[in-house]
Amino acid sequence: MTDPAGLLARGVHTRARTTGRGSGTRRPVDERRGWNVLVVQNDPADTELLMRGLRRHGHAVTSAETGVAALRAYGEADLVLLDLELPDLDGIEVCRAIRQFDDTPVIALTARGSELDRVLGLQAGADDYMVKPYGFPELMARMDAVMRRVRPRPPRQESHVVVHGELLVDRESRKVSVSGRRVEVTGKEFDLLYLLASNPGDVISRSRIMQEVWGGSWSRRTVDTHVCNLRSKLGSSGWILTVRSVGFQIGLG
Repeated sequence: MTDPAGLLARGVHTRARTTGRGSGTRRPVDERRGWNVLVVQNDPADTELLMRGLRRHGHAVTSAETGVAALRAYGEADLVLLDLELPDLDGIEVCRAIRQFDDTPVIALTARGSELDRVLGLQAGADDYMVKPYGFPELMARMDAVMRRVRPRPPRQESHVVVHGELLVDRESRKVSVSGRRVEVTGKEFDLLYLLASNPGDVISRSRIMQEVWGGSWSRRTVDTHVCNLRSKLGSSGWILTVRSVGFQIGLG
């Protein structure tokens, strides 16, 4: 085993934790409670702004201002947001060291925007690469896409019935009930609710809803109207949560 940039000699402890590119076992992620996100940046103002946004979306967030601190902390993270401009180590080297020992997902956040920089970042092991300035909704969507690829998916239920708390959605009979109370829904309302309920913990984008429920023919008002109607029929707006600028997520009523 090599020691990139002499990191282990500096007292930086790493550990294999995942399968795939690493050799350990991935720690299960509790999707209902969000992810443990490590933000690695040396600009305190940018870090605080990013951490506030992530916490508003239900994620637990810790931070590190240096590459060495990041390599000490990433073992407890589900996802690392890594600025490549760090005061002690080049972020590319940090990413390469993480990838050598572990399979923790890494998204590079950087002002380096050339094609060569992107290639080097991805070759070093980054799962995605975003150039500053970037939009927060896009970052959230990319985080969700990365986690969707790397996290273990539960086996598909053989039953046609999805049970989510007090909500029951039967795909075969196309019936919906809440706490035993039958809820009458239209065909499109059922399709929308089933899509959300069968993907607990996922934020379903408007574009995916458009494609899977309406076959690509839609308007923003159409989706919003169906969500509003479902909330009213289910008896609580808490059954369908809005993730601003991204999409919708099933709730617990």
